[in-house]
Amino acid sequence: MSPATPPPPEDLVHSESFLRLLMRRQLQLSIACAAAFLFVLLGLPLANYFLPELMATRVAGFTLSWLLLGILFFPAVWVISWIFIRRSIALEEEEVAQVKNPTHR
Repeated sequence: MSPATPPPPEDLVHSESFLRLLMRRQLQLSIACAAAFLFVLLGLPLANYFLPELMATRVAGFTLSWLLLGILFFPAVWVISWIFIRRSIALEEEEVAQVKNPTHR
């Protein structure tokens, strides 16, 4: 098949434009999740620096700083990852549905 020949209808999922659009949308999702991760990662040291009294507050036997770092950091990262995976799968399914039924764009 020559480069100028459009792909057969059943192969639209593998077309260049389909993959480019999907990759662009996944890049936007990746940037949003990376920004959320950086907010969580950098937020704790910034909160310790700018709000030392608040971060020294005791909660359940821990200072707030250690509670956030030792207990809540990993669930926060897990939630960001879970959202990324779920949304990435949804993006792929949405794109495939649009290719299979182009009248619903």
